[in-house]
Amino acid sequence: MTQTAGTGIDELRSVIGGPVLAPADPGYDEARKLWNAAIDRRPGVIAQCRSAEDVSKAIAFARENGLEIAVRGGAHSPGGSSSVEDGMVIDLSLLNQVTIDPEAKRARVGGGALLGDLDAAAQAHGLATPAGMVSHTGVGGLTLGGGMGWLSRKHGLSIDNIVSVEIVTADGQIRRASEDENPDLFWAIRGGGGNFGVVTEFEFRLHEVGPMVQLGMLFWDLSKGTEMFRVAREVIAKLPAEVNIIHGAVSAPPAPFVPEQYHFQPGYIMVVTGFGSAEEHADVLAEIRTALPPLFEFASPMPYTALQQMLDDANAWGFHAYDKGVYLDDLSDEAIQVMTEHAPLKQSPGSVMLMYRLDQAYTEVAEDATAFSGTREPGYAVFIIAVCPTPELLEHDRVWVRSFWDALVPYSRGIGSYVNAISDDNVDDRVKASYGAKYDRLAAIKAQYDPDNVFHRNANIKPAR
Repeated sequence: MTQTAGTGIDELRSVIGGPVLAPADPGYDEARKLWNAAIDRRPGVIAQCRSAEDVSKAIAFARENGLEIAVRGGAHSPGGSSSVEDGMVIDLSLLNQVTIDPEAKRARVGGGALLGDLDAAAQAHGLATPAGMVSHTGVGGLTLGGGMGWLSRKHGLSIDNIVSVEIVTADGQIRRASEDENPDLFWAIRGGGGNFGVVTEFEFRLHEVGPMVQLGMLFWDLSKGTEMFRVAREVIAKLPAEVNIIHGAVSAPPAPFVPEQYHFQPGYIMVVTGFGSAEEHADVLAEIRTALPPLFEFASPMPYTALQQMLDDANAWGFHAYDKGVYLDDLSDEAIQVMTEHAPLKQSPGSVMLMYRLDQAYTEVAEDATAFSGTREPGYAVFIIAVCPTPELLEHDRVWVRSFWDALVPYSRGIGSYVNAISDDNVDDRVKASYGAKYDRLAAIKAQYDPDNVFHRNANIKPAR
């Protein structure tokens, strides 16, 4: 870190309650690791904060010393936004407490908690809130961009369930944001990403879920792609809110329930999850099976926490990753053709294209109620993700992701996407397109709370001038 002398770090250590790590310190290399092994950065200092006050002091130190700031929660940002070369990483991993009020159905969640921390604590009371589908993802990064998952059709996005936040803004002030306190900031952080400060605590609304849910997985080989997508289109159009389907192109996992001869075989999948009755879930599976018999299938009740961990191994730390996303109004024949042409071209077994259905509770939130980067009209969020064990495979599958995305955009809502799936550099046009008419309001709020764009390692919203 060329900007700050060792005596400066000693000063920071004297005022922060958590560890402060410099490159020569034990534990530094472990602390700087990111989920995406394709990104290797060496921050000048890592401040592992234990409180909002620590965060405030870290921000002040970085600004006084001209250090670029990155904020680290779960370190899952595919583009590496949670680290920085030479500057300061504000590491929230020690702020991982989760407190549940089962009577009020509320959760208070530290800004560095992981989804698994939240799921386990809430499920001890038979409760949950919408979140992502990989349990070692950070609550903060996922939530601030929107937060999609298995419960989004029934209970909306993560941001739709935020009651309040504690946030440290660029001036070092610790603020509370809610509907009745700093409401403009509260609006902006619900979908505006990490542009407005460091959230050190979330308060979420909880819902009765589980503890057991129904799971069904159906798999088809590459020759059945067009038929599979058409069946999915028909079934999803009349799907009850208690059932969710995520479908797309994957390689069959080497799991015990997959016949060995199909391990790693590329093809297409529907994952059908039921939060209502077993009979309702079975009826949906039967309709799919009758319309298009799968190569193999698996169905079983499982704990909600296990559902939330089901994709953990396939997305484990140490893979090389790259992603892009797009919204579709519907699953048109033209979009299906693009998908079936591009899906077979990936090389890594871990690379996928997955589609989330957005309707029901997702569409019941008013268009302008939050800063979310997408219309609340029914549709699909599409994620094209390279997940590769080696840099060489990533080199190929990164090209696959980009060409797949380029081919799909003409049949989509345009270059705008869910901001958690924007991880390239120099993407101002995509960010503006994603927020659409909301962008000017976001830029004005950014100018109020972060006029110098201190928090810019994200899908960046430039402060209005």
